[in-house]
Amino acid sequence: MPMDWILGLLGGLLIGTGGAVYLLFNGRIMGASGIIGGLVDGSGRDTAAERISFLAAVFLLPLVLTPLFGRVDTHLTSNFVVIAIAGLLVGVGTRFANGCTSGHGVCGISRLSLRGIVATVFYILAGGLTVALFREILGVI
Repeated sequence: MPMDWILGLLGGLLIGTGGAVYLLFNGRIMGASGIIGGLVDGSGRDTAAERISFLAAVFLLPLVLTPLFGRVDTHLTSNFVVIAIAGLLVGVGTRFANGCTSGHGVCGISRLSLRGIVATVFYILAGGLTVALFREILGVI
């Protein structure tokens, strides 16, 4: 099995386990955009410590795992403008969709949530069309 597949499988297992643990211990869905959004708009003040610790773990875990697995090539473009615009569009999209891949895709589908399944189908289609447009037609990525 190619190493990329193994790393993808391990990453998926970690995200799924994180979602299950978050739900079991907090009684809430692990949606990264909702966690960040609650800090930004102030609606999550009562759970700020929990939100900050979650985000810290999201950023620190790759630093901990890099010595074990080595550096992984993500094939991310080196064009900072494209990265910044993509990040902003993802942020806007998660607000329109009332959630992100971790909330709808991982937690929603695993709970057989119709809203999560529909949202996931649409953002996967939108992502595929965006990559096709920017890679094949515009040649940006």
